Amino acid sequence: MRIGIVSSMQNVDKMLEVRERLKAMGHDVFMTEFYEEMIGQSSERIEEIKQVHKNTIDVIRAFWKQMQNADAILVINLDKNGIKNYIGGNVLMEIGFAHVLNQKIFLWNPIPEIPHYKSEIETVKAIVINGDLSKIK
Repeated sequence: MRIGIVSSMQNVDKMLEVRERLKAMGHDVFMTEFYEEMIGQSSERIEEIKQVHKNTIDVIRAFWKQMQNADAILVINLDKNGIKNYIGGNVLMEIGFAHVLNQKIFLWNPIPEIPHYKSEIETVKAIVINGDLSKIK
């Protein structure tokens, strides 16, 4: 299965770990091509890098292009800024793209209790795997 991993970039280390685990299971896995600068950086520095990317690179369109011909996305939704199972605006858009592309949408953790997000994510029938990669089929 061809799977894109999406998440807050504060989770880049977890994204890389999961990517390797999925590859070992035989999946073809991709992430944003702009992640390398963020490895090992503080949350503050990651936010600075993201802002530069938003202003100089069309990262949303670049990932949209990567999503073509994929089978699924896996959302690594970990806690952030005091929000359990956080999903940010960019990831919400990627969930929408996956839905329009008829891709499966897997969530690492349950849907967060973020106003307006929960119903939208429920609508796309996201599959919660609770960290169990064997549920990706």
